[in-house]
Amino acid sequence: MDRRQFLQTTAAGFASVALSSASGFAADVAQPKKRVGLIGTGWYGKVDLLRLIQVAPVEVVSLCDVDRDLLAQAADIVASRQISKKKPRTYSDYRKMLAEKDLDIVLIGTPDHWHALPMIAAVQAGADVYVQKPIGVDVAECLAMEAAARKYNRVVQVGTQRRSTPHLFEARDLIEEGRLGRIGLVETYCYGRRGISNPPDEAPPESLDYEMWTGPAPMRPFNKMTHPRGWRNFIEYGNGTIGDMGIHMIDMVRWMLKLGWPATVSSTGGNYFHKEGKPNISDMQTATFDYGDLQVTWQHRHWGENPDPKYWWGANFYGEKGTLKASVYGFDFQPIGGGQAIHREWSDKNAKYPVDSDKYPEDKDEKDIEIHVAPAVRAHMKDLLECIERRSKPRADIGEGCISTVACVLANMSLQLKRSLKWDAEKGEVAGDPEANALLARPYREPWVHPTTKNI
Repeated sequence: MDRRQFLQTTAAGFASVALSSASGFAADVAQPKKRVGLIGTGWYGKVDLLRLIQVAPVEVVSLCDVDRDLLAQAADIVASRQISKKKPRTYSDYRKMLAEKDLDIVLIGTPDHWHALPMIAAVQAGADVYVQKPIGVDVAECLAMEAAARKYNRVVQVGTQRRSTPHLFEARDLIEEGRLGRIGLVETYCYGRRGISNPPDEAPPESLDYEMWTGPAPMRPFNKMTHPRGWRNFIEYGNGTIGDMGIHMIDMVRWMLKLGWPATVSSTGGNYFHKEGKPNISDMQTATFDYGDLQVTWQHRHWGENPDPKYWWGANFYGEKGTLKASVYGFDFQPIGGGQAIHREWSDKNAKYPVDSDKYPEDKDEKDIEIHVAPAVRAHMKDLLECIERRSKPRADIGEGCISTVACVLANMSLQLKRSLKWDAEKGEVAGDPEANALLARPYREPWVHPTTKNI
């Protein structure tokens, strides 16, 4: 019996695990107490961890971050919220944390360029994992992450929590009931505005290990726009707006329509209106994911007017019998030729699958929480816990996260190469395009080694 098995066997707290056959949402779970660690204690790392604490009597024993101020703040918050009131151990290097080999679950809430290496190391250390989206910054990372989960037989849930959003289950039911008829086009989009910001580069804060924060990404001069949270505006650390916001909607559409890999991906766009600013991601992009008789498109634009003020970020499903608009905030179904329209807010008490917010009053006082998303994150965590017990694939399994992430990466590659890309899912490469395949793995900064399906 290794240390993890001993700790799990002797931990207290058992209860039933129940699934509603109608909704697929697990009841609050109290299983053998899981020992949990978090890598990346910034914004959504804490959001995810605190939702997990709410739905199961886990013991958070380890926290890791390269910013010691964020790390200390997170340790205090966790101690105040978990049942034991114990303060977790803290680490500045995830490798030292994982070397303890005493964690059942590892959450990864780092910037995108730091998802792959910790996730692979965590499954190698014997932990099940919750990793934020997008799972990686290039195709090779994504394929290696899925391969690692399978090789080490670990359960890996991806933070694409639209798959666990109560009102979106109801919207999906409308599609499955045939209320839209045959669907030929789905538009996904984000129209958040972005100003021009150009602060000077400066020395990193004394609390931040900027060398480790940069890790395998290219080394840039530190700028306060990048840390914390602003790193999403720089292509060195992610995949721009489509990789940040687009993956949520593209993955939601794939889940609702049961779609796999797109046959071809094409994209245009660029950074046209904000060139004077520090951010270097595209401020306008259009992409098309070809599924034969169905086209899924993405558009983001960080300037100009929003076509629909109610839906600045979402998806429009166009069917022969009706139209469905869906977002994180609610949905609207409008049948063609009259009939009963349906409007649903995320918090609607009369919804088919009501939210659980009333059970968790602490949400109201939590800094930076997205109140409308908290029920979905809790449901996502419950699904992860049940699948860990059953050793089954979760709702947002790493394989699904791989498809949705790679689709966004291919869109950026298409934009860069100025041509459509035909994806060969069986070979894991772009068909007949050596130039595109040379871009499947970004160069890693030494001494970090890029993961592949062969070196995991």
